[in-house]
Amino acid sequence: MKFLIISHVEHKLIGNRISAYAPYVREMNIWFNHVDEVTVVAPLGMEQISAIDLEYKHQNLSFNAIPSIQFTGFKHALKSIIKIPRIFIVIFNACRKTDHIHLRCPGNIGLIGCLVQVFFPKKMKTAKYAGNWDPNATQPLSYKFQKWMLSNTFLTRNMTALVYGDWKNQTKNVKSFFTATYRDADRQVPTLRSYTGALKFVYVGSLVEGKRPLLAIQIVSKLKNKGFDVMLDLFGDGVLKSNLQNYISKNNLNSFIKLQGNHEKEDVKAALKEADFLILLSKSEGWPKAITEGMFFGVVPIATSVSCIPNMLGYGSRGIIVDPDIDNAVETIQGFLNNTKRLKLISEEATKWSQSYTLDVFENELIKLLKA
Repeated sequence: MKFLIISHVEHKLIGNRISAYAPYVREMNIWFNHVDEVTVVAPLGMEQISAIDLEYKHQNLSFNAIPSIQFTGFKHALKSIIKIPRIFIVIFNACRKTDHIHLRCPGNIGLIGCLVQVFFPKKMKTAKYAGNWDPNATQPLSYKFQKWMLSNTFLTRNMTALVYGDWKNQTKNVKSFFTATYRDADRQVPTLRSYTGALKFVYVGSLVEGKRPLLAIQIVSKLKNKGFDVMLDLFGDGVLKSNLQNYISKNNLNSFIKLQGNHEKEDVKAALKEADFLILLSKSEGWPKAITEGMFFGVVPIATSVSCIPNMLGYGSRGIIVDPDIDNAVETIQGFLNNTKRLKLISEEATKWSQSYTLDVFENELIKLLKA
């Protein structure tokens, strides 16, 4: 089978080695186990490979570079409009030569892919919609258009759109799906936490406004002021790093809150095994892997009610759902900290649920999609 990926993810090329954002590549490498040829159509960046990048693994892989496009500001939009015809032609030719079209959405390149695939109604297609599929979510018009195109059974034929969460009134194109990080072999009985001594919080994600890392810091800081023995390690990097470090230093939080930066997968895994809570207060999400990774090892997640997170957290039976407000969130968390028996039950339920979504289960589901 000839398999085509159309993606907005920026790629990096060194010799014949192609790398990109590790969680995305790790997933695609599983798809590659079951196809004969792979073509990737995506932007090519000039940055050096970092700790959060991973190399594609396939013996017969080709890469078609296209320019990245963005529409934030008049100049960017004008340049992007000029680039679109070239991108359209590259994607069209790639679709013409493949057996299976795989779109990565939402994104500007995915949007063009949604339009091009209309010309190939007989080809098998899948789309991974990694954003928030909630029909009532406030989103950019381009995101709504991609959701409409992927759902439309007249314009988009032979499509399985993989989305996060269970949503009512969906077309036959839409399939509720999941993602995973660990194998069946990684399953283990988590360390029993007492929740009575020092409490370890972790944050895993980009240091960007949409993830609200500052709010996580402020909540843990306020819990400290209320007399709880807490500490917070933030794993990840991003544009807010210097601002967050300044905030930590200015408010004398260095003794219990630390920015750890980007780390290898195994380092984060070790931190999760020792943590009591994972805090992620995103404004929007698809399927936040950091939350399921923590739950896999018995970590109690603390998250906001966005996208499919309430469903993931069993509406409170597998995690703590808070409002994105410091005082309200602290009050909610404090109530759980005063009920250690309930926290132990949540940890147990979180582990049971997360360990049912392994890479082995994920791969079996992908095989079904490729053979459909």
